[in-house]
Amino acid sequence: MSEAINITEFPDAYAMPLEDIDVSDPMLFKNDAFWPYFERLRKEDPVHYCKNSPFGSYWSVTKFNDIMEVEKNPEVFSSETGGITIFERMSDFKTSSFIQMDPPKHDVQRRTVTGVVAPTNLALLQPIIRKRAGEILDRLPLGETFNWVERVSIELTTQMLATLFDFPFEDRRKLTYWSDMATSSEVNGGTTPEAQRREALLECLEVFTGLWNERINKKPGNDLISMLAHGKDTQNMDPMEYLGNLILLIVGGNDTTRNSISGGVYFLNQNPAEYDKLRNNPDLIPIMVSEVIRYQTPLAHMRRTATRDYQLRDKLIKKGDKVIMWYVSANRDDEVITNPNEFQIDRDRSRHHMSFGFGLHRCMGNRLAEMQLKTVWEEIMKRFKFVEVVGEPERVQSCFVKGYETLPVRLHPW
Repeated sequence: MSEAINITEFPDAYAMPLEDIDVSDPMLFKNDAFWPYFERLRKEDPVHYCKNSPFGSYWSVTKFNDIMEVEKNPEVFSSETGGITIFERMSDFKTSSFIQMDPPKHDVQRRTVTGVVAPTNLALLQPIIRKRAGEILDRLPLGETFNWVERVSIELTTQMLATLFDFPFEDRRKLTYWSDMATSSEVNGGTTPEAQRREALLECLEVFTGLWNERINKKPGNDLISMLAHGKDTQNMDPMEYLGNLILLIVGGNDTTRNSISGGVYFLNQNPAEYDKLRNNPDLIPIMVSEVIRYQTPLAHMRRTATRDYQLRDKLIKKGDKVIMWYVSANRDDEVITNPNEFQIDRDRSRHHMSFGFGLHRCMGNRLAEMQLKTVWEEIMKRFKFVEVVGEPERVQSCFVKGYETLPVRLHPW
């Protein structure tokens, strides 16, 4: 169990020179110490230039409506030129995926796989999710402390991913491993050596190439690999583009839901009056799910690259500049969201948040994520009066994935 982190290890956000603020430092996220820096930027410099960081120079866009302006202008702010994260892609190990593409190629590739989260498919997946959530929760130990992240959040999302890919179920934890390897390398401020990351991702490509070769010779199925293998716009992808799309789908289906499941437990413990509301009225779960996703913001940022000079507020962003849209800051913007620092499970317009992005790159699996969270919380509330957090969580060392490594809990049945 980790100890609470002392935020005074970091410079005072309001005492340091504004130009010295670098909100990309992964240790700020590891220690949950970034909030005052974003608060100051929203107030004093909402389009902020950081000249020096471990990831090079970049612009921070920190307010909700400014991020929407960037998202609505893909011809100016490109996903393809430079990628979608603050860290640079390695020149000798570049993957590609439809989230790293601009129209029209983005549109046809995304369209190929959206069927897996179409309403008819979600209706088929819902009872599977409920059954698995119940089985996972029924196996949890009573009267002892355990890691909620490992036993519940990771297990449920990994089982779901295996279903979406029709991946060998007994090997499903490989999906979790590959997801973690994709997002936690030293290159992006994490702890995994780059060589280990590459080895893991090449293993991922090898395994999925075998599955592709099996599916291409079968009748098209409803799983993601079949859709890619048989899709007229994706069946001739080169290996690194295939790997890029796999990583996108794995990370998108794993990290976001995983960390929102953990975050929900943590936030309810931090706000006992909200937990009481939930106990008294489980019908609030759908609204609560959206509030958890906003409050957690599982992906802290997305990046664009300016294709030409553009003025945003009073700042001139130059062609080639790196522009970081900080979703984690937008979701605390008090000009758009009332009392944004409060966790309210009955919040009005709870789905009005930036956690899924906006515009043509808005998360295609948002309804699936909401359905998984809604279902798991319905099953939790049937069984447990209190999922008690008994120690501070350990957080992920990343300015991209905003998540948890451990969350120690103890269960109290009804």
